[in-house]
Amino acid sequence: MYNLLISLAIGLAVAVLVKLVGGFSWWAGIVPGVIALFAAYIVLARRVSTRVQALMTTVQNDLQGQPANQKEAQGRVDRAVKTLEQGLVWDKWQFLIGPEIHAQIGMLKYMVKDIEGAKPHLKQASGRNYMAKAMEGALHFRLNDKDAMKASFEAAVKSGKKESIVWAVYAWCLLQQKDKDAAQRVLARGVEQNPSDEKLKGSLAQLQNDKRLKMKPYEPLWWQFGLEAPPVMPPMGGRRVQFTQRR
Repeated sequence: MYNLLISLAIGLAVAVLVKLVGGFSWWAGIVPGVIALFAAYIVLARRVSTRVQALMTTVQNDLQGQPANQKEAQGRVDRAVKTLEQGLVWDKWQFLIGPEIHAQIGMLKYMVKDIEGAKPHLKQASGRNYMAKAMEGALHFRLNDKDAMKASFEAAVKSGKKESIVWAVYAWCLLQQKDKDAAQRVLARGVEQNPSDEKLKGSLAQLQNDKRLKMKPYEPLWWQFGLEAPPVMPPMGGRRVQFTQRR
């Protein structure tokens, strides 16, 4: 990543200057060199983050409000995707930027039923983005690829273990595949991770009592997966992205 390489060069240059100008040993230059490295990296990372966040703000503004129809929704998503793609130029500059932007593009395409367009972006999505990985799992469910579905959902519940929606969608997909035992195990794992979550407890009780798994408690996020038709089109904004830079 370019920011890291530039920071390393700056740190090395400072260490060399301390050695040559100050007449100190190489060991004496290590501390100021390391300080310069971290300071440079923080400044460069914030520079990239600020530019990407500006793009994200534009996307959020474009997606605000209820679209009048599917055509308008598609137009908004197309504009948002073009805006997000501008941020991919920073992929080689900063860690995490590319995978997070791919996650956002993939989710937007998925929510307007562009399954083939969403698939490559969700594949490149950050594993930390549990919603992107859960949508990838739902996408594989729709393509009837059970192994890939499970792999994506496992990634989703690993990073989003405190988010009831990912456990519930995982279980719902398994239930549609006539694998009730696996669905119960998933919900039991979710309850174990979230012992005070009444929604997950209620969902698990439904399956244990041979009742239908009701997804109403998980609305409106549930509608974004497109696995059931909502009464009205849900907002497309999704969750707001916060880019975290590694120090």
